[in-house]
This record gives sequence, C-alpha cells and structure tokens, in this order.
Amino acid sequence: MPAIDLARLRKQANRLADFFFLPDEFMKHLREILDFYVNYTLRTKENVAPGSNLKTYRTPPAVLTHIENELRVVAEANPHFALELADVLWDEGALETRLLAAFLLGRIPPQEERLLPRLTAWTQQIRDPEVRSALLSTSLTRMRKETPTQFLILVREYLHPERTRTWSNGIQALLPMIADTSFTNLPPILDLVEPIIEEAPSTLQNDLADLIVALYRASANETTFMLKHILANSQNPMTVVTLRRISSSFPPPLQKELRELLRPQPLAKPMEMEEASADAFINETTDLKTETPAAKKPRKKREAKPKDEIPEVKKIEPN
Repeated sequence: MPAIDLARLRKQANRLADFFFLPDEFMKHLREILDFYVNYTLRTKENVAPGSNLKTYRTPPAVLTHIENELRVVAEANPHFALELADVLWDEGALETRLLAAFLLGRIPPQEERLLPRLTAWTQQIRDPEVRSALLSTSLTRMRKETPTQFLILVREYLHPERTRTWSNGIQALLPMIADTSFTNLPPILDLVEPIIEEAPSTLQNDLADLIVALYRASANETTFMLKHILANSQNPMTVVTLRRISSSFPPPLQKELRELLRPQPLAKPMEMEEASADAFINETTDLKTETPAAKKPRKKREAKPKDEIPEVKKIEPN
C-alpha cells in the first residue's frame, strides 16, 4: 500500500464526488481508489473481512473518511440520488461499499418513506458486526437528532417483548443517543430498557454491558436506582446471574453499589436444615392428628383346619 498523501487523497475523493449522480461511473472510480490503497500485507487469501462473509479491500479507514466528507453535503442536498447510490453501493457487496451505503442512509431526511424499509431489510441481511453497527448508528444519525420521537418508536419495535432476536439491534441503536450529551430526556430510555435488562438471555451479555456503562455515564444516580430496583424485585433467577457475570465491566462505583445485591446467596447450614425438617415433621404430625381416622376393618377370623390335616404328634416312650 502506498503511503497516504492526504492532498492527493483529497483530490481523488473530490473527483469521485463529481460522479455522485452517475452511479456506474461512481463505482468505477471508487474501485480504482480502493484498489490503489489496498494494504496487501493484511490481505488474506480469500479477501474476506475477519468475522464476516464480506469481501474487503483492506482499505485504511482514512480513505473512507475522506470520501464520506466529500459526499456529505451533496448527499444531504440530493437525498433521492443519495438513496439510489446507496442501493448500488450495497449491492456491490464489499465491506467498504456497504459502509459507504450506511453512511449515505444517515444523510437522508427521516421523513423519506423509503429510509426505514431499506434499514430494516439491510439489518436483516447483514451479519458483519462493523456494517451492522454502522446501520444502527450512522444510518440513524438524522432521525436521532431531528425526530427523536420517531427514533424511539423504531427502537421500541426492536425491543418488543416477543422479538428477542432484534433486542440487540435496539440496544445498539440506543447507544449513540445515550452518549449524546445534548440529549437529556433519559427516563423514556430507562423505561424501554428496564424489562430488557431483566429478561435478556445470556447471548446479550456484551450488549447489556455496553448499555449499562453508557447509561451510568449519562446518569449515575438514575442508572443505579434502576438496577437496584430490578435486582430487588425481579422474579427471574437469571437476572442476578447475568448482571453478576458482566459486573466486572461496570465502573468501580457501580460495582460497589451493587455488590451486596449481586452476592451469591449462601446455602442453608446443616443445623438450619435439621430444624426445618423437624418443624415440617411436627406440622405433619399435627395435621395427621386432626384428620378423622379411617374405620378399621373387622379382623377376619382364622378358620380351624380339619382334623385330618392336623399332623399327628408321636408319643415318645420312656426307656
């Protein structure tokens, strides 16, 4: 890979933006840029991103950042063309092109009726963690900022009690909003996530850890109060187990606040078990005494055997 000349890269990205309205030409010049900056030392035999099924150019993040900066203004001014170009980039199927497609979705106004169908379809198709994260954060940028109510409605759909497979999407979508220091309306988010924290399966442990840490940074008092309330009132025995497993990733003050509630309950001592057994025996005996005894059946008379069946005892003669 050649050393990145920022001035040259800026010119390349600027020229690429000139083809914004011509998707085929845009893709041709984009491939040239991505190939130019391929890092062959990191390229695998299959050219597939780690943990993914997507091909990759192994392009440095700085290249994509410069391309995004050049596309930002023109995409926001032309959302219809931005959506068309995003479709072409997505269909290309490479890691880099799908990240650019997710970026373009984030430049489209939330009122665009085709935005959510694209987002829903793409999040269901993708398994690459980097692209999935971009779809749930970058692609929802304008919706979070301009129509937060609409955004929370979408998240509520992700966190529906009967759609556990989409809970991770809902949590990941919330993280940028929680981290936004200009967002101060935390109670609606706490109401959304409280039942999820209580009922989340073990497969969501990493997502839960990220969520709780983000909430604590946004409001330590409210987060601590919510977690204590969950631990004190949850009927799900796995709630405390899951929170105990991920508690090492919590900030130290939060670990201290929850230590007693997360402590495993000791087993009953032998003496306590004996006393409990004795109490149970006494109660059982008392209950038996109060019951009406069943009537005894008359004993059946034993019939005498006939004489011929009685064995004869031989008389022993004295010597």
